[in-house]
Amino acid sequence: MKKEYRIQIADYNSRDLKSMQKCDENSYDKAQNAIFRYVIVFLAFVPALTFSGCGQKVKNPKQGLSETQIEAHRIIREALSSDNILAKINAIEIAATTRQENYMPTITQLLNDPYVPVRFAASVAVGEMQHRSALKSVNQLLRDNDPNVIIAASYAMARLGYPEYLKILHESAINNENPTIKANSALLLGKIGDRSATQLLYQLLKDPRDIVAYQAAEALAMLGDVKIYEKIWAMLISAFADIKITGIRSMGALGTVEAENALVSMLSDPVIEVRLAAAGQLGKMGNRKGQNVVLEVFKKNLSSNQDYQSRERINTLTALAIGEIGTKNLTKFLPELMKNESPFVRLAAAKAVFQSSLHL
Repeated sequence: MKKEYRIQIADYNSRDLKSMQKCDENSYDKAQNAIFRYVIVFLAFVPALTFSGCGQKVKNPKQGLSETQIEAHRIIREALSSDNILAKINAIEIAATTRQENYMPTITQLLNDPYVPVRFAASVAVGEMQHRSALKSVNQLLRDNDPNVIIAASYAMARLGYPEYLKILHESAINNENPTIKANSALLLGKIGDRSATQLLYQLLKDPRDIVAYQAAEALAMLGDVKIYEKIWAMLISAFADIKITGIRSMGALGTVEAENALVSMLSDPVIEVRLAAAGQLGKMGNRKGQNVVLEVFKKNLSSNQDYQSRERINTLTALAIGEIGTKNLTKFLPELMKNESPFVRLAAAKAVFQSSLHL
């Protein structure tokens, strides 16, 4: 079956990054917006502090770690210092959501990065980790020139114990007409669990721009609002794979028995990326019914005979699903995935290595 993607799920790399290196203001803004679409997709995969074992302090690299874990740390360090903005954003998210505190000094420095999406991701990471040492730096970003950075800094401040800054997220969601800022505000309100934002998020559901409406639906799912189920179900039966995957993510965030059953039904979708996304979300819920979907990628070599972007999507989603499911019959493939040609596949595999250590 032909896969219908309106937006690429995991690739805004070379063309957009080259645009960002130019001095032309229009090219820069266009590239930043493209990357922000990616940031919304990637960060939304991991609501704050959702998997078991969070709150644990992770050992410093090379202290009693396996060769696989050492390689995972090498991949993260390399990405954090990379010129590839998307790789850097991935590494920031992975370090925060897998509780790798040893990377927080580096991430704190990235609060001053010249690129807005990096400052945004670093600010969210400081909030996720509740890294109080970065409080002064985050506070300074409340006066940043870009409103996306301001809302991320506001989220971090709220997570650091200053809930009054949630007001900035509310105001940005309501008053700012930029769809990316609205979507980012909705994402962060959902991640922080702000139930006072429920009515506001229902207003955003009516926005004619998909990026806003779908993110509002996912935020409501994060808040555990069961009334959003029908809206999310409509996403699962979309003709477009990216919308299905957004719906799958939202069902995973909702986490009810009904949502779990809906995810099980997506394991038989004709599009492999959709099946893998469902397998990963089920794994996050402790349901391992998606194991065979992941194994199928290797047994049937499903990423072969695909173009580069399709291979990248399949392998990235495979690695992410392995991390969520965490069984030994799947984690044995992670060393191979950490050698993949794509930096995003390698990063997803490194994340899975960190997650699998928490499943033990």
